[in-house]
Amino acid sequence: MPWSPNIAPTRKKKAKRKSDRRMRQSHQKFETDPEILKKQVVIETYRSKGPGGQRKNKTETAVRLKHLPSGITVVATEQRTQSQNLKQAFERLRMRLLKLNRPRKRRIPTQVSQAAVRRRIETKRTRSGKKALRKRPRVERDE
Repeated sequence: MPWSPNIAPTRKKKAKRKSDRRMRQSHQKFETDPEILKKQVVIETYRSKGPGGQRKNKTETAVRLKHLPSGITVVATEQRTQSQNLKQAFERLRMRLLKLNRPRKRRIPTQVSQAAVRRRIETKRTRSGKKALRKRPRVERDE
């Protein structure tokens, strides 16, 4: 397609990251009640990886929970049974939501100490002196 001044060039959109989405939603308070969580979660079961032989290869004991309001995904594959993994996954999800619900501590701005200011200025002077020595010496001509 030939270039035309009437057509604006297309720009690539930035990919949205999960962390960006969580940061925007961090002001929300998420429910941690088990009964409410069960309604807000999509449960997936699958075969877990790793050693364990036939028992592990033919049974779907691993559990993945996706919390729809927050977008958090939690996995539990450690236990032998699906019910134990389900309990563990719900507990992990509850802990993650409690962590999200916790209010962030505000940063207390502090002043830089005078000693730190002096040290910084001294290192700048030292570096400046080294760089000055790298320059070619000026040759003054008498005319």
